[in-house]
Amino acid sequence: MLRGACQPHRAGGRRVIRSLFPRGLPPRSLLGQVMLALAIGLIAAQAISAVLLYRAAEQRRETALVNAIALQLVMSEHHETMEMLDPRGHARLREARRSDSIARAQIDPQVRMRIEETARNPLRQGEERMAHFEHDLQEVLESQGVPTHEIMVTERLASADAYITSRPRLQARIDDGRWRERKVIVAAIQGEAGGSWQVVRVPHPRAPARIFTTIALQTLVTFTVLFLLLFLLLRRITRPLAQLTRRVDHFARQPGEVIAMEPSGPQDIHLLIEAHNAMAARIGAMLNEKDVMLGAIGHDLKTPLAALRVRIESVEDADQRARMAQGIEDITATLDDILSLARVGRPSDPLEPTELSALVAGVVEEFEDMGEDVVVRSSHRTALPLRATWVRRALRNLIGNALRYGERARVDVVQEGGFAVVRIEDDGQGIPDALIESMMEPFQRGEASRNRATGGAGLGLTLARAIAQQHGGRLELANRRDAAGAVAGLTATLALPTSPIS
Repeated sequence: MLRGACQPHRAGGRRVIRSLFPRGLPPRSLLGQVMLALAIGLIAAQAISAVLLYRAAEQRRETALVNAIALQLVMSEHHETMEMLDPRGHARLREARRSDSIARAQIDPQVRMRIEETARNPLRQGEERMAHFEHDLQEVLESQGVPTHEIMVTERLASADAYITSRPRLQARIDDGRWRERKVIVAAIQGEAGGSWQVVRVPHPRAPARIFTTIALQTLVTFTVLFLLLFLLLRRITRPLAQLTRRVDHFARQPGEVIAMEPSGPQDIHLLIEAHNAMAARIGAMLNEKDVMLGAIGHDLKTPLAALRVRIESVEDADQRARMAQGIEDITATLDDILSLARVGRPSDPLEPTELSALVAGVVEEFEDMGEDVVVRSSHRTALPLRATWVRRALRNLIGNALRYGERARVDVVQEGGFAVVRIEDDGQGIPDALIESMMEPFQRGEASRNRATGGAGLGLTLARAIAQQHGGRLELANRRDAAGAVAGLTATLALPTSPIS
């Protein structure tokens, strides 16, 4: 029962709370992580949307260019060709005219270039043909009944096209910089083998810059609205969770203070708080019952033990009398350790500013007065909030273990980050690595007997660790090895936070 009663304290409230708020990704809070996930998801969705919209716009521009080129070629045919078009052909022609007007608006409404008729292939050496344009243009022309033997489409700089540079009106656009880097689509159609080429030139339209601006504004508006809504919702969830976090952490360190929390937030959080209140009340009642029971045990056992201690004085055999007295002392010491371990989770004395190095020096002096080989090698003066009586008890246990199993003890007091650290080294045989953690459990010993001369009841390390956790610190054991890798002793590290635990 005693071991179970101490488990909530040893587990530590902070580990329970940290499981609710993962620390694997920044930011660490639930609110921050949800907001970050929202931002990443929204930006990714808008980026995909931007790519799709841009590709759709490019496809519309290419379609408009193809229709504009086809319209000029169809209109250049004889009038008879126009009369021979079927109703679907006329519909496609009207669509081509609409596309031509769209293309002109995107290109330059003031620019119209005549169709050039030439006997030479307009494709120059080194120029690449635009196969997808040629395929689309052929489909449009075939649908209009325009005969095509070969279609060629390429792209070149306006300043490199002989037809454009030979026209003063178009050359002026190059000279004034408007078409200095402008490209034109050059499309040519040969109606029959060996026939002449009909060449159409259309300035390549500029990419619409407003697409990205529109998407950016849309993303900003959407993100702002969703951010505000989710922020308000998550604040309603995380605020009571933060209060519950502080309450659970406080209860883990001071289980004697059972304070019910007012339920708030959504229904799920409301039920969670109610469940916590009920659980805290039950744990508080169990701890109260435990304290009453332990007080009764301590009183009921110590009184007859004291009576036995008096009665054994009448035993004539001195050797038997000494053994009986030692047995009574062992029982009394074990009972004191058990009661101390039970009380450490519910301390009655407050935290007080204490100079740790002076406290360590006082404990070391006690062992030196008994002739023990204990030395303080380094000492860093650090004042921190402690329950001095309990910390002194922990230090006695750790130094006592070092002397019992390692013959001598070397103590260092250092500052590491936000912790004041006391290291106690011995020259013993250490502890097997697989057993180090279990050695801090109640009634676990490296030596199997219960003889006080060889180790006692096995509660010293358990009590020292409970005292460290009571202060928000930790106790660690580690084997120390020499240059050859052999175990040269054990190092016990007691780390206590320098700032008050909240």
